[in-house]
Amino acid sequence: MSKKQVLALWIIAIALVIAVVVVKSTKSESFTAATDRSRGDTLLADFKPDEVAAITITKGKETLNLKKTEGAWTVAERDNYPALVRSINELLRTLADVKVTQGIEADPASAPRFGMDPESENADEQGTDLVLADASGKEIAKLTFGKNLEAASDPTSPFGGGSTGRFVRNHADTTGIYVTSEVFPTLSPKAEAWLHDEFLKVEKIQSITVSEPGKPDATAWKLTRPTADAEFALEGKADNEELNAEAITPLKSLFSYARFEDVLTKDKADAAWNKEQRQTAVITTEEGFTYNLSFGPMQNAPAPDPNAPAAESYLMTVTVTANIPAERKKEEGEKEEDAKTKDEAFAKRKKELEDRLAADRKLEGRTYKVSKYTIEALLKKRPELIKAAQPAADATPAPAGGPAGVPENLRRPVQAVTPPIEIPAAPEGE
Repeated sequence: MSKKQVLALWIIAIALVIAVVVVKSTKSESFTAATDRSRGDTLLADFKPDEVAAITITKGKETLNLKKTEGAWTVAERDNYPALVRSINELLRTLADVKVTQGIEADPASAPRFGMDPESENADEQGTDLVLADASGKEIAKLTFGKNLEAASDPTSPFGGGSTGRFVRNHADTTGIYVTSEVFPTLSPKAEAWLHDEFLKVEKIQSITVSEPGKPDATAWKLTRPTADAEFALEGKADNEELNAEAITPLKSLFSYARFEDVLTKDKADAAWNKEQRQTAVITTEEGFTYNLSFGPMQNAPAPDPNAPAAESYLMTVTVTANIPAERKKEEGEKEEDAKTKDEAFAKRKKELEDRLAADRKLEGRTYKVSKYTIEALLKKRPELIKAAQPAADATPAPAGGPAGVPENLRRPVQAVTPPIEIPAAPEGE
């Protein structure tokens, strides 16, 4: 092979190598991700939940502001009522950990395609804005959450396809819209969803005094018992009256598992009461607590549908006092070992009661919206606490011809029946 032929082969080989490199480079550029975040990346880079001191959630015309002051989260729209910290921590932790499952190249103007159109009249199309800020008010992140990404429906499943993720826009990233595996179901601008849910808890009730509706100084009925294990007695009960256990029993565990629906702001609370039906109740406990309650129906706004009944809601306020013994009363002849055990139990219970009093006093000065079920046992009228008298049995003797209570025309006539007579057989031949 001549030198010219060898040189020509080298030139061809070099040209082929250059062509391969160019093709690979072109393909690589064409398949490079067009968005800043790729599958598996966290949605927010270098996000630190501990730096967040303010959260604003907006959907349509509704806005919610959660603020952290002196280490405590509050709901601004409810006169800075304590917020549900576990829900806030869960939201921030999810934002720190959530991963991108898909990046979609799209400019901010395309956001309405993904359910992020604040001008839409359809709430499902408006999207939800989330703004996170630090203690100085500096914005840490702003996100808009759009539609859920729905899985293909399974005709064999009664539950359908379900949601597999949600479209999210990071306003600091203009390269696209992202899909995450989290759907953020608790992200709502409704203030009542973020309120701290601890409420009144009354233990070992000893007496309950309830007033007449609209007359706080007129006692409707009073129940008392010597200990929390005894049965209630109704003051003023006549000897021939018997208590209605069905009405009395729920009062023994009143407010044991109580919950509230919302907290009214001070500027709205006074006008919301139906003052003509407002009542008071005084509850004392075996361990020295006294609860003074004011409760009654709420002035209900008309229902959107004129044919639908208005929802029946009630309002309630509470004040609490307690006389917690500082020391245990010693028993005569106590052994030293028994005394030590009882002193430890007393100290433990004393601390629990002091914590309970502190928690209950945080409820003071607020007006709570509660369901009728929560206070229904206190709404009983005095006659409802008495068992209805059973009608006396009719002692009138039954008239002849049939039992008592049977109409005359349905009674069978009394008939004398002659027993059958045995006739002897006739002799043969006759």
